[in-house]
Amino acid sequence: MTEAILATQGITKSFGALKASDDITLDLVPGEIHAVIGPNGAGKSTLIKQICGGLKPDSGSVKLLGQDVTATTTAARAQMGLGRTFQISALAMEDTVLQNVMLGAVGRAGSPWHLFRPVLGERRLREIAEDALERVGLTEDAATRTAELSHGQRRQLEVAVALTLAPKAFVMDEPMAGLGSGGSKRLTGFLDQLRAQAPILLVEHDMDAVFALADRITVLVYGKVIATGNVDEIRANPAVREAYLGDEA
Repeated sequence: MTEAILATQGITKSFGALKASDDITLDLVPGEIHAVIGPNGAGKSTLIKQICGGLKPDSGSVKLLGQDVTATTTAARAQMGLGRTFQISALAMEDTVLQNVMLGAVGRAGSPWHLFRPVLGERRLREIAEDALERVGLTEDAATRTAELSHGQRRQLEVAVALTLAPKAFVMDEPMAGLGSGGSKRLTGFLDQLRAQAPILLVEHDMDAVFALADRITVLVYGKVIATGNVDEIRANPAVREAYLGDEA
């Protein structure tokens, strides 16, 4: 059996009487895209925060590369190889594409980016950033102001920032949000290739993208896993159809 790169075991999180995560167990193995889907309010964002270190579970554990990281910080998990992209872009819009990648690499240590501006002259850091941009296809846009990029290009730039830390796994929170059909199709192709570099835990509402990409799908409803399986199994699952997919199945 292939050892999981990233795994949760029995994660539970409550906010008062609301149980946002209810005994959630899932994993991510090399080479795969594991999608997490569910209706609004299902607890997807709360789960991602616990996986990435922004929120500590009441019980259960998170493991990265076999190590228990439940009590570690977001920055520590990033240093270990957990790459994250956000539903709402965390990029510096007034900086260039290259500056974002360079500053992002050092800024993930947990300090404000402006403290690191002197490092923009470091040759080795620049080489790492340029290599990341080449891998995501943004080399020609290195000098472009980030605000001038398309939404899809910004998603690629976020991946480039993550790549500077040689991630062992990606966690992506609705990367298709705000994209039209053309942009979604291009990003789907990009993510399909990216899985060879590191597996992806993908939270996404775009079911066309999910069905095209996912090796496995986990369905959350009211903070609880109601099904996990491949695309065909999830499409055919009556509970999933009733709770979320409906005609999309």
